[in-house]
Formats: sequence, structure tokens, C-alpha cells
Amino acid sequence: MGSDRDRKSIKPSRRAVLTASLSAAVGVAVARLAGLRAFDERIAGIEAQKLLGLRPSAPGAPVAVDMAGAPESMPAAIGALAPELPLPATPMLPRPGAAIPPTLAVSGDASVAAPGASARPLPAARQPDAVTGGAIRGASYDWDSPLGSESARVAQLLRRATFGATDAELERALSDGYARTVDRLVETPFADPPPLAGADDANQTKPLQVQALQTWWLDAMQTSPTPFGERMTLFWHGHFTSDYRKVGLQSPFMYWQNQTFRRQGLGDLKTMLMSVTTDPAMLRYLDLGISTGRNPNENYARELMELYSLGVDRFSEDDVRAAAKALAGWREPRTQAMVDALNARAKPGAMPAVADPGKSGVFDRARAFSGPLTYLGKTGGFDTEAVIDRILAQDATAPFVVRRVLAQFVHRTPADALVDRLAARFRAGGYDLKSLMRDVFTSPELSSPESYRALVKSPIEFMVSVAKALGTTPQLTRAINGASSGMGQVLFDPPSVGGWPRNEAWVSSNTVVARANFVTQAIGQTRTLPAGVDAYKRYLDGVVGPATAELLTNATDDRSRWSVVLSSAEFQLK
Repeated sequence: MGSDRDRKSIKPSRRAVLTASLSAAVGVAVARLAGLRAFDERIAGIEAQKLLGLRPSAPGAPVAVDMAGAPESMPAAIGALAPELPLPATPMLPRPGAAIPPTLAVSGDASVAAPGASARPLPAARQPDAVTGGAIRGASYDWDSPLGSESARVAQLLRRATFGATDAELERALSDGYARTVDRLVETPFADPPPLAGADDANQTKPLQVQALQTWWLDAMQTSPTPFGERMTLFWHGHFTSDYRKVGLQSPFMYWQNQTFRRQGLGDLKTMLMSVTTDPAMLRYLDLGISTGRNPNENYARELMELYSLGVDRFSEDDVRAAAKALAGWREPRTQAMVDALNARAKPGAMPAVADPGKSGVFDRARAFSGPLTYLGKTGGFDTEAVIDRILAQDATAPFVVRRVLAQFVHRTPADALVDRLAARFRAGGYDLKSLMRDVFTSPELSSPESYRALVKSPIEFMVSVAKALGTTPQLTRAINGASSGMGQVLFDPPSVGGWPRNEAWVSSNTVVARANFVTQAIGQTRTLPAGVDAYKRYLDGVVGPATAELLTNATDDRSRWSVVLSSAEFQLK
């Protein structure tokens, strides 16, 4: 083992840390934590404990791994083959009493045995074949990027811009090539899913069924002819958050909001912000629907700036108060079905309620504010459109939105130079979202080695990509819906106004165990599995770490091959 000074000089990449944490949380084998021997004291003492659940250890001492979070029902291939996995040069000893694989070995000539076990090196000659675009790595999880190959760039584009791909979708994209695939994704109008029966008529007596609403959208994610539209709808759902618990199910509002995100997803930012501001679900979620000029509610005004358009420290409390007054006067619309339910319960002689046209908020000038305001440094008369225009005039708006987009589609911490370059084009182009997404997908940074497997699939992205790989069925859709809570991402129910967490926040012992168990369930419910011999090439680019390579070497049937591929740390990344 090297000295403390040597250890401090070695800085592992965040990708290596992240992948190690994914593998450890699944608990398939302590040996998957390749590269921990190179962590400096800060990583071992803080980052590793936070991400991996490690027990503190003294500098230079073996790192202890808690295996208590291992799934009770691991995929059969992983459970059976875990003894074959490689171990880093520095042993990682489990807590007393924890179960450990009886045999552990490292790639190459060196080997380390667990107490009471024999050791043997990996059979390097039996590694799966490499494919175009990158070789299988046997030494670390900091993979060689295959993105010099167009086929690898196309596969990554589908992981980022959609929810993975079926065989047919991948073959079409490979045939079209990268540039034409980008054209098709951004230029094809987003297709609306088939209408959800009864959703438009939801009312107090016939409320929406949340599971039906979730299933409707999950079906669209898996089968839409424009999957990029569903991916953008999910992005906006996490950005402009509302949840069914606050909004309720006795109206079509959550259903309508989902349709708005899809239809406005590649329009312009001003139209999107206007639509969101007057969206009935948002009017209820952040209380703008009860805000009046005399008694303004500041909730939406604050989040409009802080979370949706400008970011923190870009406005003052006076700006919040001014915006709240300027935005006041909107109320929720009432559908004919809602009015019918109200009138049926009204007292005799009461004036009947009347339905409103359209699917957006209704502006009542009598409830609005009148008079001059000073907002974001400008004094004058302000209404809703003037508030949005003033936000779009701020230097902070374009970089804020661009950074949010890049963090979802390119890299968790996009470089300032990339943000600035795309933000300048975004603002100069009138905040056109289609042009922004084209710039994102054609940026050299997306194809850079630093971008490769730099993001973690959210639970919905992961599960839908599993379903598309295996073949979508109603049973898998129900399985996705049932497993989403355990992984921390329930559609139409984000945890806070800030939306869902991102990237490493998806990684914990509980959530990654839930992913492994979902794979077991999905494979078990698939009557006829696709051929799995080349699954690692199609879904992992043929670029895998040593643990996955060894598991694949020993997998003897399609069920075990799919278990390895879909449960691997590599598949959790995009």
C-alpha cells in the first residue's frame, strides 16, 4: 500500500466514485468497489461514507463495507456469480458477521482471498469481445469513452434524449446516423398520447384515478412515436412542479398540465412561462388562484423567479412583493362536468354555476392590482405578460435555464463556457427551446469523454429503458408504477416545489436495491425474453467494468445475461 502522501496525490474521477457507489449500494459484491484504494482521506472519510454507506476507517487501513443493504432477492445471475468478481488490490473487509463471497480475485496476476477462501485470478482470455467504439476495461470503472464512434454517439443520444430504445428504434437511428437522428428528434412535432378516458370530465363525484393517470403516461413513454416529446414532458414536469396531492384529483388539472408540457415543450420560453403561470394546476399548487390585488399571495411569484427562471440571489424581497401584486387576478377555470357536480349539490334557489371555456386560468380584472410598481429595476404598470417580459430581459435568465437543461442532458456540472455559449444563442434566438435542444445535442461537449456515463438515470428513465429493452407489456407498466415509490420518483407527485433530486441523489442502498429487485421482477414477468447474447453490446456499448465482464463471461442463458446487463452499474448510467 502506498504512503498517505501518495494516496493524497491520486484523485479519482466523480464517474469512478459514482459507479462504485452504484455497485456497492446494490450489494452484489464488495469487489465492485474498484478504485477505492486510490481515494484520498477526504474521499474515504466523507464522500465514500456519504455515497456508499462505508464505516469510517483510519488512514491507510482497509475500507470496511456494509453489506446489510444487499437485496434479499438478487437477480439469479448476480447472486450465483458474485464469488467470481474481482477485488481491488487493497482488501475491503465487511463488518463482522456480514456475508461475503467465498472467493475474490483481481484482474491480472495478483489475487486476494477472503478469510478461509481460496483465490484465483480472472480468466482474462474469456472476457466478452470488445465492440466498435471502445474496449472492455478490466482495471477500473473510469471507462475509455467510445464516443469517437458514431454508433456510440447515437446510442448515447437515445439514452439522453429518450428513454433508451427498442431494437427497432436503435436500428433506425444507427441507419440514419447522428445528424439525421437529431433532426428527427427535434423537428418532428410531439405526438399526443391517446386521450385518457374520463380525464377531461373529472369532478367531485368522478375524480381522476391517479394510477390510471400514471399508467397512461408510462404507456406513452414506452410506445410514443416521438419519445423525445415524453422525455421533454418529464423534464418540464420536474422543473415546473405540481403534485396531485395539493392539486387534487377532482378536476382534470393535472392531466391538462401534462398535455401543456408536451405541447409547449419545444416552443419558446415566454409562451411556456405564460402557460405555466395560468395553468390551472399551478394556480392551485402555488396559490396564485386565490391571490388578489388587495391580498396578494407571494408563493408563485417567488418560485417563478427562484426555481423557474432566474435562480437564487437574482431578485429582492421587494421584487417578490411587486410580482405577487402584478400577477394577482387569476382564478381556476370550471369545466362543465365540475359545474354539473356543483349544481347537483346546490341548495334550491341558488344561482347555478356556469362553466368556463378553455383549459387555462380565467382573469378577473376586479380581483387584480392596479397602480404602478417597481419590479426588477423598472417602474410602471405591470400585468402577467409584463412580469414575464421583465424576467426575460434579465441577464440571468438564459444561463439559468440552459444550465438546468445541460444538467439533465449533458453533464451534472456543465462548464461555464458551455453554459455561456449556449445561453447567448438562446437569448439571441428569442428563447427558442427547439433551437436550444438542437444546440445541446450537437455540442461537442455532449460527445466528449467527460460526458460518457456522467449522469445517473432517474428511476423512471431506468425502468422505462428496462421495459423497452425487454419488450413493453401491460405487466411491465404495472410493475413500473408499483416500484416507483421505492425508488423515489412517483409521477405527478414530486417531493417538493423544487422537483426531484438529480444524479447522485438517486443513489442509496435502498433505492438501488429497489432497482435490482425491479430487474428481477421485470425479467420474471417477461414470457419470451429477447436474445441476450449481444445485449451488453446494444445497451452497454460493449464497454463494461471488470465485474460485469466476469459475470457476462459466466452467464449461460438469456435470463442470466439480461440480469447482468440490466442490473449492472453501467446500465444505471446514461
